[in-house]
Amino acid sequence: MTQSTAQKPEHTEQDPKPHVLTLPLEAAQTDRQPHSYERWLVAKLMRMAGSPPIQFRLWNGEVIEPEGQEPRFVLHLLDPKALYSLVANPNLAFGDLYSAGRLEVEGDLPDLMETLYRSVHSAREQWPRWLDALWRNHNPRPTGITEAKENIHHHYDLGNEFYQLWLDRAEMQYTCAYYEQPDLTLEQAQLAKLEHVCRKLRLKPGMTVVEAGCGWGGLARYMARNYGVKVHAYNISREQLAFARSEASRQNLDHLIDYVEDDYRNISGQYDAFVSIGMLEHVGKANYPALSELIKRSLKPDGLALLHSIGRNRPMLMNAWIEKRIFPGAYPPSIGEFMEICELGDFSVLDVENLRLHYAQTLSHWMDRFTENQDQVSAMYDEHFTRAWRMYLAGSIAAFRAGSLQLFQVVFSHGSNNRLPQNRRDLYDTAAAPEDA
Repeated sequence: MTQSTAQKPEHTEQDPKPHVLTLPLEAAQTDRQPHSYERWLVAKLMRMAGSPPIQFRLWNGEVIEPEGQEPRFVLHLLDPKALYSLVANPNLAFGDLYSAGRLEVEGDLPDLMETLYRSVHSAREQWPRWLDALWRNHNPRPTGITEAKENIHHHYDLGNEFYQLWLDRAEMQYTCAYYEQPDLTLEQAQLAKLEHVCRKLRLKPGMTVVEAGCGWGGLARYMARNYGVKVHAYNISREQLAFARSEASRQNLDHLIDYVEDDYRNISGQYDAFVSIGMLEHVGKANYPALSELIKRSLKPDGLALLHSIGRNRPMLMNAWIEKRIFPGAYPPSIGEFMEICELGDFSVLDVENLRLHYAQTLSHWMDRFTENQDQVSAMYDEHFTRAWRMYLAGSIAAFRAGSLQLFQVVFSHGSNNRLPQNRRDLYDTAAAPEDA
């Protein structure tokens, strides 16, 4: 597919796009001298963060050096109120201040965020309880059927033109790619991911597959085109479905794919395979029992299921800024919480793979393309929006590098199913990635 010319998406009364951040740009610089207690606050904040190698430059140009080490990064606070916001709740304020241009960064942004994540993780055990409570992330927003549609609209209906600027040109995959070889292009790695998933599901011509949350429909098209299966793909994002249906028609795959504009909870029928790539993060832990029951009734006796999701090594809330500004309702499960879905349905877990560093590499490719097209993004939305998404991508790269986020692929089946492969040799007999993409 070719990239669309970046134009400002049309807004309508019926389908508003409320996702562009509207916090005021407060870049007014003051030259007043900082008070002694403000210098103390900066020093205290850095100690609470584990004393990372960061130099602070205040609004009047005054510099506060890190303790006992050379700085690798510079944070420039452009006004006094920015300091107070940062001290009050850095989990929320750091992203807001950067987006608004009130906090500037010197140094590589993903490297800075990784350094902060690692430093704070080590220091957090020493925090007093009141500070941990003050700075804690809040619970995700509800993910019932009505709320889920609003949450998905907030993020995925920004406009296909926006995502086409920086996702892969092969199948518009907004999930972790599979870097079978480290030098793969983004397109090759995304197609390798689709192939890897299909092999894990042991797809064969004539099978039926149901997909919960299909994005722009790339996996459904890949399964239909390369494996001859019939796919029912569910999604509640109108923007994504419009693109998916157009592409399926263009590729003459309409007879094999049914893109359904409906919530995954309304899936009906039985299938040879159940697959969901990148949707579990939006389901909400309270809905895991219902999801488990849904998969159980949707999967034929010998069927296989695969869930692919961002996760954690232990239960932890999503960063407050990302949950509030970027991904409302998001909750990446720990591997133990993930397994609850399998335990509740009496499923046998067949395979668990962690692709954490693959996601860090995917995000690095996305950020490179986003940066190349940032002027077009600002023209479509505004500079505030562009800075927010730059922070989101950089912070995500850092989270996967630092290990605070994981990427789990889990394959499971009914506990009574004995028609199972003896080994995994067929997954790796030939390369998953195409030579050209």
